[in-house]
Amino acid sequence: MIRNVVVGRLKPGVGADEIRKGLDAIVALDPPGLVDVKVGVDAGLREGNWDFAITSDFADVGSYQRYDLEDEHNRIRRELFAPICEQLVRIQFEA
Repeated sequence: MIRNVVVGRLKPGVGADEIRKGLDAIVALDPPGLVDVKVGVDAGLREGNWDFAITSDFADVGSYQRYDLEDEHNRIRRELFAPICEQLVRIQFEA
């Protein structure tokens, strides 16, 4: 299984509530090979945390790679995340 983790920092002045539309859109995706997806906004328990995270589990490398190239997934990135995110970091690893 491949776990994809994305952590984001919002641009200054963007409220955490503004990321909800993008997170909901990610959860609504149902690509082949997706095993599980979790999203969340930082709970504010520690100073300096990033603003939100997404974890997605895929059955195999090919499933992740197809998802990464999927048109709707890339539209969500471009239209819902890019305008309000200052920085995104990603990692994929075997889980």
